[in-house]
Amino acid sequence: MAHVVVLGAGLGGAIMAYELKDQLRPEDTVTVVTKDPTYHFVPSNPWIAVGWRDRKDITVDLAPTMTKKGINFIPVAAEKLHPEENRIALVDGQSVAYDYLVIATGPELAFDEIPGLGPQGFTQSICHIDHAEAAKAVFEKLLANPGPVIIGAAQGASCFGPAYEFLFILETALRRAKIRDKVPMTFVSPEPYVGHLGLDGVGDTKGLLESQMREKHIKWMTNTRVKKVEDGHMFVEEINEDGSVKVEKDLPFTFSMMLPAFRGIKPVSGIEGLSNPRGFTIVDQHQQNPKFKNIFAVGVCVAIPPMGPTPVPCGVPKTGFMIESMVTATAHNIGALVRGNQPDSVGTWNAVCLADFGDGGIAFVAQPQIPPRNVNWSSSGKWVHLAKVGFEKYFLRKLRKGQSEPFYERLAMKTLGIDKLKQTTKG
Repeated sequence: MAHVVVLGAGLGGAIMAYELKDQLRPEDTVTVVTKDPTYHFVPSNPWIAVGWRDRKDITVDLAPTMTKKGINFIPVAAEKLHPEENRIALVDGQSVAYDYLVIATGPELAFDEIPGLGPQGFTQSICHIDHAEAAKAVFEKLLANPGPVIIGAAQGASCFGPAYEFLFILETALRRAKIRDKVPMTFVSPEPYVGHLGLDGVGDTKGLLESQMREKHIKWMTNTRVKKVEDGHMFVEEINEDGSVKVEKDLPFTFSMMLPAFRGIKPVSGIEGLSNPRGFTIVDQHQQNPKFKNIFAVGVCVAIPPMGPTPVPCGVPKTGFMIESMVTATAHNIGALVRGNQPDSVGTWNAVCLADFGDGGIAFVAQPQIPPRNVNWSSSGKWVHLAKVGFEKYFLRKLRKGQSEPFYERLAMKTLGIDKLKQTTKG
């Protein structure tokens, strides 16, 4: 009998637990350890921040669902992973032993790397539902007293899609409130160009996003590094291709949402052979750590090298489809190991993304995510917004039922007409 522990219960961790139950033997057990007993659908956070969703609309109480699936559920935060001892120490003094561990913690948000950044400083965030609710309160103040807005991402960020989403969702909300004419908007990003996305672009994301910004009178700054943020002022540097400072600017704002850089969470960071210098978990093609063979990792916590050097550091995003692919491969590989076989499933790491703009949006497919690609496609239209709403409803319904299905795969194959995206490959 094998005991498999999943650390974390976000997008990757929740579906990881469900897929493990399908792949393991009847005598094997699965335990989920997570600091938050309630799952919240992170892609809906931009809607929370402008009042288009409430907390109850996008949350799932995981304990009852996990119990129905026969999954042990411990809603207590981890204090420290001890891989040599095959156990996790929890903050309440418990110690959870495992035969196999899947790290699915998501990231730690590195707001502290820039003075004044984040909800504890002077900018807002949509990375967590608590942050999105706090942003909504500031958004309501903006409605009452319009002024300049800055949206974007800080240097080292790797998740750019939500920044673009919130930029255009906010623009739509301001138009609906009939105060858009009183709110100058600027997009600030470390990307070398609009639509880079940490992926060197996908299809014509550059042209599509620049066109949207021009149409909606949004200014942008790329190759930009944030030095510090003070109340109502963001101090930035535009960087030349050779890394030198082109110009320094003081950007005034009434409302700002800036995504931070990510790093690994402390309980799994600083472990030689397990984590890289940023605390992300090192894995091979089978999602397996090369040093600790009984440890796997999926999702945003996985270490992926950047696309290549850029004047300002940009990370590589881990999109929903990529995470689904990691999860499926990991479930198959642990299932193989408990039966005495070797891991042979490899996640395809393709990217399928829906970026909602409130009344339209952009979709893209990258196969594989890192170029050169076999599929390099992007499109825009109102259908993207409708698809994103449908995805939210579908995914939450499945999660509440304890079901895991590859939504992004079906979306790509049926809605987008791309017919050769597979969750995993063998070998």
